[in-house]
Formats: sequence, C-alpha cells, structure tokens
Amino acid sequence: MTETETTRPDLESWVASANEADADFPIQNLPFGVFSRAGSDEAPRVGIAIGDRILDVARARDLGVYAGDADVAARACGEPALNALMALGRRHARALREETSRLLRADGPAKERQARLEAAALVPMAEATLHLPARVGDYTDFYASISHATNVGSMFRPDNPLLPNYKYVPIGYHGRASSIVVSGTPVRRPAGQTRNDPNAPPAFGPSQRLDYELELGAFIGRGNALGEPIPIGEAEEHLFGLCLLNDWSARDIQTWEYQPLGPFLAKNFASTISPWVVTFDALEPFRAPALARAEGDPAPLPHLASAADQARGGYAITLEAWLATARMREAGLPAVRLSRGSFTDMYWTVAQLVAHHASNGCNLRPGDLLGSGTVSGTTKDSRGCLLELTWRGTEPIQLPTGETRTFLQDGDELTLRAWCEGAGRRRIGFGACRGTILPAQPRG
Repeated sequence: MTETETTRPDLESWVASANEADADFPIQNLPFGVFSRAGSDEAPRVGIAIGDRILDVARARDLGVYAGDADVAARACGEPALNALMALGRRHARALREETSRLLRADGPAKERQARLEAAALVPMAEATLHLPARVGDYTDFYASISHATNVGSMFRPDNPLLPNYKYVPIGYHGRASSIVVSGTPVRRPAGQTRNDPNAPPAFGPSQRLDYELELGAFIGRGNALGEPIPIGEAEEHLFGLCLLNDWSARDIQTWEYQPLGPFLAKNFASTISPWVVTFDALEPFRAPALARAEGDPAPLPHLASAADQARGGYAITLEAWLATARMREAGLPAVRLSRGSFTDMYWTVAQLVAHHASNGCNLRPGDLLGSGTVSGTTKDSRGCLLELTWRGTEPIQLPTGETRTFLQDGDELTLRAWCEGAGRRRIGFGACRGTILPAQPRG
C-alpha cells in the first residue's frame, strides 16, 4: 500500500479538539467504531472518531455528502457492526476515509456545510456509549513475540526455552469469540482447576494468578473462500485495521490445563478490545522493517517469505500497560505504568499471520480477529504481562500505596494504551482498552 493525502502532517480539522498535540484521534487517524447515544434506545451504528467527537456516518450520508465508492461504504455504516464495511474491502473503506477527511478538514467544506454536519452528525464522545466494533465470528491468538516466548519458555524449560517449531511457524490457538468484550466491561475473576502440589490432586477454585497480556488485534476485512489460501503478497488486502487487545490469562489454571493441547479455560473467560479500529491506511506513515532475524535463524518458508514484507511489514507502534489498584483510586493517585513495548519487536509480521492462518485453506471472514500475542521486548520494562514482569511471581512490583503485586487482585484496573509518532508526523492513538477485576462468582 502507499500513503495517501489523508496522513499529511499539515492537515488540521475544523473540529478543534482534533488539533490538540496529544489527541489520539487527529484528522490523520479517523478510526472506525460502533456507538449509540448514551441513555437512548437508538440502534448502534458506525462512527468515525475525530478529536473528542464521533462522526455519525449514516447521518452524514443523509446529508448527501458522499458519492461513488464512499457512498457505498457509508451505506454499510448504518449497521450495528463494522462487518458489512469490512466485507467491501480496502478500496471502499479507503474511499470513505478519504472523503471524510475532506469533509472534516479546516480548509474543506464551506462554513454552512460544516455547521450542518456539526448539528446533524457530530456526537460528543462523552455522550456516547461505545460498543464492540465488529461481530467477531472467530478469534485466533498468536505468540508472535520471540522475547515473550523465550521468557515464558525459560521459566519452564531453562535449557531449551524455544520449541523447535517457533522460528518456522507462527504459533497460535483458537480462542473464544463469545467472551470478547469492549473496553470498560468489568472482568470477573475466573475459577478453574489448579495443581500447586505435584504430589496432590488438583483443586477447583478462583484463580490466584490472574494476569493481563498487552497485545494488538488485527481485524480481517475481505475474507477468502474455503480451500483458497491467501498468498503473503495479498495478505494486506484482507486486513481492515488494528485495535488494542488484552487477553486476560489465569496462569495457574493455564499451567495445569495446557498440556498437551494448549490454552483453554485459562483464557476464554474474557478478552477485552478497544472500541476504535485504526485502519492500516492511517498506519501507513509508521511502517517499519520487520524484525531482523538473528544470525543462524532459518529464513521463512516460501509461503511466509516476501521481500516487501520484510522491508515494510512492521509497524512502529508503542504500547503501554497501566495499573491502578482500588486503594490507589480511592486515594486519588494516578495509575502506575507497568510496561512499555514496541510492535517492531514482533518476530512474525501481521501479513505472515494472515498468510499462515489461511495457508491450509482456512476461510477467514470479515470481522475475524487475530491477536498478536503478548508484545514484549528485550528489556525488563518492555515485558508485556505480569508473568514476565514478576518472573512467575518471584519479583513483586512495588506500588506507591505500599501495596505489592505479583498478579492482579480484585479491584485492580488495568488500562492498555498505544500510539504512533515520528519526526514530522502527527501522533495518532488507539484510545484506551480498560478492564477492572471483579471478585470470583460465589458458589454454593
């Protein structure tokens, strides 16, 4: 893909909040989401974030502001999910984004049209309820960070942390789509089987090692037919955008159940995603080379090999995880940053994940979600989960209230954030991905 005029750093919007230096949603971003007016009984519909406002695309279309491919795409935005827009493919979504950019530019439409748009189609985010952006039919979570895989593997296999297949195949598992929730939804502590004493039988009860995972999720746009692989050179045309993803994990349940088939109940009790989907067109200025493989590492197999993907398949996205305990919030203390990582540290690119997923003929569908796996780097402060940060609970984190954490406690609020920035570029953000831990469900 090539960069379009929509990402020009000199663009400004007549929506003043979009021009603030630290705005997540400047006119260069224009992410898609689904919203309804808070307290109303109106049906959810597609919106585009601009500053602290949401452009109601269906209402804007009623004003006759779209034409051609953009109008076809805007018609799909009357739905309560992004799936119809995703299914149209990159061309239509790009046309809608480009025309919306022209409508919202400070040097765009006449003042009269701006006033009509503002009155009829701009909704303050503070007055909106944000919903899941898409109907997720299938959810696959990968393990694409070699630092994360090495750290976790070394806890259990110090002499051989990476299994022989890791550098040849993107490792993943099929998650549970029905338990994906939007940011702000409380997360109840799961119960399950654990076995702390290898000489005793397992016990059933609330997880004591509840963790977060700092990830990005990639939404599939146009799908592929069953039995037809997606070549890596075409993978980007099947992608719609990225969101933040927290793949909550119960580590004690996971340790007991994962052998021999991998994650199950330890991960499918909840996965939280951010409500806004940042398009790959908005991310185009922040493309980067794929992670350089270490000397002696095998080259990707042919179905995962692409010189173009190696040159520009990475994305310079900074991700952070923040913790605020119940006691911290009661005392009015700010959240504490737990970690900061970069998406450029991933061993496998997003295109490789798509190409591999479909390499056996698996049919991907609009709205399917592919998780990156925990985004971790080589330094301790870039480790993207508590399992790594506290090294399996042996190195507690000290908090300003005097509390410590090895894993999450009831009442803890965990927030993920991400953004892109660069010299001569407008910063664009992903918004927040937030969840608060509720106690386990009482059992009679």
